[in-house]
This record gives sequence, C-alpha cells and structure tokens, in this order.
Amino acid sequence: MLVVMMTQVEQVDGRQHQPGAVGANVYLFTSFIMAVTWLPVVAALLASSFGTLVVWVGFPLLTATMMLIRGFARMERRLVYATLGYYVPDPYRPIPPGMFGWFKGRFRDPATWRDLLYLFVLLPMSVVSFAWMVAFWSAGIGLASLPLWYRWVDGGYMVFGSVRGAAYVVNSFDDTLIPALVGVLLLALALVTTRWLGVVHGKLARALLGPSKATLLEAEAAHLQASRARGVDAAEAERRRIERDLHDGAQQRLVAVAMGLGRAKSKMERDPEGAKVLIEEAHADAKQAVAELRDLARGIYPAVLGDRGLDAALSSLAAKSPVPVDVQVEDGLSTDRRPPAAVETTAYFTVAEALTNIAKYADASQASVRVFREHSKVVVEITDNGVGGAETRRGGGLAGLADRAATIDGVLTVVSPIGGPTVIRADLPCEW
Repeated sequence: MLVVMMTQVEQVDGRQHQPGAVGANVYLFTSFIMAVTWLPVVAALLASSFGTLVVWVGFPLLTATMMLIRGFARMERRLVYATLGYYVPDPYRPIPPGMFGWFKGRFRDPATWRDLLYLFVLLPMSVVSFAWMVAFWSAGIGLASLPLWYRWVDGGYMVFGSVRGAAYVVNSFDDTLIPALVGVLLLALALVTTRWLGVVHGKLARALLGPSKATLLEAEAAHLQASRARGVDAAEAERRRIERDLHDGAQQRLVAVAMGLGRAKSKMERDPEGAKVLIEEAHADAKQAVAELRDLARGIYPAVLGDRGLDAALSSLAAKSPVPVDVQVEDGLSTDRRPPAAVETTAYFTVAEALTNIAKYADASQASVRVFREHSKVVVEITDNGVGGAETRRGGGLAGLADRAATIDGVLTVVSPIGGPTVIRADLPCEW
C-alpha cells in the first residue's frame, strides 16, 4: 500500500497542476457550505462523546463521530481533486482485526486527528475566501456592467460614496466608463486571487489530509527496497537467460567446431578429401556460432541503439513487426539531449517485448509507439487495437518489463479492457 501511495504522489507532484478560475470558484463556494455545515455537527458530537465516555455511551458515539470525520475528509479530497486538480491519497493505516482493534485503530491513527484539525482550520479560511470571492466578483461585475445598466435599464443620476461628500457622480453615459474600467480591473484581480486561493487550499489539503512526511519517507524507503529487490531478480533472470542461450546455442556450435577440426586433423594424412569436408562443416558451424553470439549481444544491448538512438532503434523494431506500427519519438531523445543508456535500454526492451506480445496474442491490425519527455521522465506508450485482456501475471513478459523498469525506479502500467484497446505505459525517471 505504501509503495502504491508513493507512486501516486510522485505522479501527481510531477504534474505541477494549477487550478483553473472556474474550478477555484466552485471550490471556494462549495467548501464554505461544507465547512459551516460540518463543523458545528462534528463539534457537537465530539462534546457529547467525550462528555458521556464515563458511562460508556460515549464510545459508540465517538466511533460514529470519527467515521463522520473521515467521511468528510474523503469528500473533501475528492472535491479538491475534482475542482482544483490536487490529488490527495488516503493516508489511513490498516485497521486491526476485532471490534476493539477497529475502534483503537481509528482512535490512534494520526490521520483521523489531522482530518479534524483540517476541519477546524477550514472554517475561518473558507469564510475569508468566500467573502473575498463574493466581494471582488460582485463589485467587478457590477462596475464593469455599469454602462449597460445606465443606457438600457436605469439611466439618471448615480452617486458613489456619501451624498454630502460624493467621491464620484454618474450623470451621463461617459461618466460610467471610469467605474467600468475599475470593474474590469477588479475582475482581473478576482481571477488571479481566486486561483491563488485555490492553490493555498489545495496545498493545505495535501498537508493535512494527505500522508505525513514520515509516511511518505517510509513509502519511499519501501519503494526503493522493492525496486532494488525486483532489480536483483531481473538481473538474475537475465543472467540465466544469457547462460541458457550460450549453453544451448553458441557453446554447442563451438563444441561441434572443435570436434570437427579434431576429426579433420586425424584424417588430414590418410583422407585429405574427408578432412576437407569436415573443415567446411566446422567453418559453417563457426559462422553460425558467430551469428548466434551477435544476436545474443544484440539482445543485451543493440548496436543501433548505441549508435543512432531511440528513433532508429525503435523504427528497426517496427520494421520487423508483422503488425503495422507507427513510431513517434520526440525530437531530441535521439540526437542532442539523449537520456542515459539505462533509460534508453529499458525503453527499447519495453517496446520490443510489447510488440512481440501484440504479434502473438493481441490479434491487432495496428499499433503505435510514442516516446516523449514529461518533466523529468521519459514516457513510453505502446497502444494496439487488439482484443485486450493483457495483464501483468507473475512470471509473464509484462511482469518482467515491470521488473526491468523498477531497476531504474520506473513504473509500468497496463490498461487493457476486454475488447481493447491496450495501452502499456512506462514512466522512466531521467535527469538530463
């Protein structure tokens, strides 16, 4: 669970999302309604719960109150994500078994009390934010639309300020232009400030409703430990594959070459023609062994990838695929700003394995490969229009790709509903 949480937080942090003006205003209005509704109810239930703990009635009431607090926090997380774009994962610990453990787990979980703290902090912030939003938008809209009201609705004589010491008097259409300009400036200021308030609320929700720093550090440590273990397993599996390929292929060929040359040496004096035939067979076996060694070396690190980069290497894979493949590699990934060799190799073999699976199992008529940069990551997306149903089974090819990606702290995701399409995405961290 911690590893999944860490991955989710990393993905969202990489977005650097800025809330839109509409979403921010929707949030400020909705959070104000929620805060003024939930806080009095929760405060009353807490007072009643702690007041009746002495007669044991307060325990079930306190349990219900904590569940209510968590329910509010979950609603707030979803509201923050839907309106502001900030994803806040649930930070709760696993619930121990048993009735007492169920109550104790909620009561001792720091996340529950941080939810309560957020509720108390949210009320004054929401009141101030809502008042700010209403004041600026209403004043801005009212002043900006003043020429329309003056010409087509009201007209007449208007005074801004007190009657005795009027700051500004509107007695003609031209007099409405300056207030209209002020209204436009207020609208622009409202647009900026409401988005800024949305950022503040989103960061507050992440700080109090999301995982704590200690939890994130624990998740990061678990994620790195799991990545290291999977990297060791992937390296061991690769070593066994290379050993098996050498034993079953090139090694057998070279043994045959040695035996053929030995037999030819023994026949050289008494049967030159037979020795010549054996030497020709040994020569053919030697060329076959060289070809198998070349293929094995290409499987470890393809030469075209090192010489010409991802675009040429992936285009070579696509040309060999029986399924038509469209390859798009972002400019720069194969020329001036190439990623590290480990990232290139992982991307290459991810595409190679995916295209092999598409040819064998997908029953697809078209596939596409996209490689592009996203912040500090290289993203590889392979899509096909096949039958779908692909999943990362233990010991399968996709699981091997996930292990390979984990060696460089990458993440592989597979979306493959029945009926297709299938999308395989690898997020590979990279620092240029």
